[in-house]
Amino acid sequence: MSTSATALPKPVPGQPCPCGSGHDYAVCCEPIITGKRKAATAEELMRARFTAHVANENKFLHYSYLPSSKEPYVEEADAAPLPWTRLVIHSHEPDVKPNVSYVDFTAYFIAEGGGEGALHEKSEFQRINGNWIFARPLREGPAPVKAAPKVGRNDPCPCGSGKKFKQCCLGK
Repeated sequence: MSTSATALPKPVPGQPCPCGSGHDYAVCCEPIITGKRKAATAEELMRARFTAHVANENKFLHYSYLPSSKEPYVEEADAAPLPWTRLVIHSHEPDVKPNVSYVDFTAYFIAEGGGEGALHEKSEFQRINGNWIFARPLREGPAPVKAAPKVGRNDPCPCGSGKKFKQCCLGK
C-alpha cells in the first residue's frame, strides 16, 4: 500500500482522462458520461463509470447500473465521494455470451488511514438495446490461484528426464 497517493482532480476537457486511457477527457469518457456517444465496449463503460465516480456524476452511475437503471434518479444530499486515485484494467473478456462481457479491474482510492486502498472486482456488463450497462459484480478480490495438476505415479516426470515419475523424482 502506498502512503503517497493523491486523489484525482475532477476531470476537465484538455486534461488526461482519469480512467488511465492516456486520452483527453473530452474525447474519452466525457462524451459517454454526457450521453453524446455510447460506450463501444464494456471496458469503455467501465472506464466511464470510474471517471464518473471521480467527477461525482451520480446520475450517470445510476442509469448505467442495471438494478437502478429503470428507477427514477434521486440526488443523495449526504453522499460523500471516495477520493479515487487510479484505475487498472486487468482484463476485458468480450462476448463471453451474446451481449455479455466481463471486465476485471482494480480501482484505487485513499483509505481512512491515508494509504491507498483497492477495490478489485470482476464485473459483468450486458448490452441491452445497443447500450452497455453494468449488470453485477461476479467476484470481489483477485482471481483464485489455480494449483498445478497433480502428477500421477505413471505420468512422465516433470523434470524432463523422460522417465516415469515413480522411477525418477517421486522418491526424492
